Amino acid sequence: MPKQAGRREFTGRHMLFTMIGGFGIVMAVNFYMASLATSGFGGVIVENTYVASQKFNGWLDEAEKQDALGWSAQPVRADDGHLILQTEGVPELALASATIRRPLGDLEAGELSFSRMPDGTFRSNTPLADGRWIVRLQMTSAGQSWKKEYRLL
Repeated sequence: MPKQAGRREFTGRHMLFTMIGGFGIVMAVNFYMASLATSGFGGVIVENTYVASQKFNGWLDEAEKQDALGWSAQPVRADDGHLILQTEGVPELALASATIRRPLGDLEAGELSFSRMPDGTFRSNTPLADGRWIVRLQMTSAGQSWKKEYRLL
């Protein structure tokens, strides 16, 4: 059968380039998506899940003791960026501190210390940058400890 004018034959070389191009695009997209995923990963919550599972009942006991204290706190971001803790049932000599971290993206983290205000609230000594934060609050008084985690938007 004679060749048609203007049409080229599809050879093994053409198939090779088609396969290399197709797989090249798939691999480029996969590597790009994997780099995005790993750049936003802030770490693990526990290093060893089995060890953490063995401590779970102890954590529940601690939570029950903490609830029995009757303490509560609600963090609110003030207009100037400082974190204000509105508390109930917290002893007058209690101390408050917090660790902060971003939930996703930037691996930004830090510590906050608080001062007690005359109205009974606590005010952070340094302002908190804008954006989303996870605040792990801890209050202590007379050997008793209270912890809770909050998400700020």
